[in-house]
Amino acid sequence: MFLDVLRRRNPALIRHAIALHQAGKLPANSYVIDLDAVEANARAIADAARPLGLTVFAMTKQMGRNADFCAAIVRGGIPAAVAVDLECARAAHRGGLRIGHLGHLVQIPRAEADAAAHLAPDYWTVFNPEKAEQAGDAAARRGRVQNLLARIKAPGDIFYTGHEGGFDADDDIPRVADDLDKLPGARFAGITTFPALLFDVAKRTVSPTPNLRTLQRAAEALARAGRTNIEINTPGTTSATMLAALADAGATQVEPGHGLTGTTPLHVGEDLPEVPAVVYLSEVSHNHAGLAYCFGGGLYIDPVFPAYTPHAMVGADPDSAVPMPVEIPPPEAIDYYGMIDGPGRPGDSVVFGFRPQAFVTRAYTVGVSGLRAGTPTVHAVHDSWGRPIGWPE
Repeated sequence: MFLDVLRRRNPALIRHAIALHQAGKLPANSYVIDLDAVEANARAIADAARPLGLTVFAMTKQMGRNADFCAAIVRGGIPAAVAVDLECARAAHRGGLRIGHLGHLVQIPRAEADAAAHLAPDYWTVFNPEKAEQAGDAAARRGRVQNLLARIKAPGDIFYTGHEGGFDADDDIPRVADDLDKLPGARFAGITTFPALLFDVAKRTVSPTPNLRTLQRAAEALARAGRTNIEINTPGTTSATMLAALADAGATQVEPGHGLTGTTPLHVGEDLPEVPAVVYLSEVSHNHAGLAYCFGGGLYIDPVFPAYTPHAMVGADPDSAVPMPVEIPPPEAIDYYGMIDGPGRPGDSVVFGFRPQAFVTRAYTVGVSGLRAGTPTVHAVHDSWGRPIGWPE
């Protein structure tokens, strides 16, 4: 899927990933990021958001919180990040991004509230009064008043398993806002959900979820109570082409993640403004029973599509590498290796294209630049926590 798009729209990334790997400049088990493409993608999103009055927060978890990735986003015109958890916030901060939003999707643990407040986030999402009180207390200890977003939910809303939670939208949302305003160090600033948009596999399109209508109803109730200048945060399947629809629905904040690397599901079937900007690089380790085994570690494919057989470009020469089907271990197994159904010699490069979530893997991330000019530069190799590792020393 994404390999086909890469071969068509960013073949230089595949070619240089193979060449640099064969030259010993890129390690196997790496997400290789085209930093120039990321910068251009960020600029496309920022430019589309500006006339719509949308604030953009960049999600960095998919790329393992890589500092060079963060810098490319800033150069593209997006200065702030949304952090999926506190480690993501720390890494984005180290990478030069302001923390625009944290606490959503993962709430901040009680003992880490002070560490979160230290990062001075623009917005902090809370799911319940207890978390709101912890955020306000931590902010007050630093002499701040923290903007809080209330995560809300209603019957019929859609959540991924393990993402559920929030204030009941069918309750008195203006009362929730009043209660948050009463907390020391806290201020009610708006509402959020996830996902606001979702890819429909059958229709091959992105559609609003019931959650987005829940946000609209809550905003209407808040407006009737006199609260009109609130933030409406609408993450999920965000790319430049979806921003107008979100703005029309009342959104004020958007949070691209896969949009920054051109790997939303919509990018498979359409040539959107964002260019695919990441590959997963592996290497043939050994052969067994007619299969070539390649190193794993990052073979987690974000399951936005039904199960399919991934392919990878295999070979030691960028000009002769060919796509081959690869069997990867099921999600319940550890991906020590992938099994290539075809010829492959130990040391051959193996380049995949799929939707990554680097932060849940044990893979490296590494940025490269200058690919289209034919002058590739390899930047620092990072671990999945966003820390440079000093490779290859």
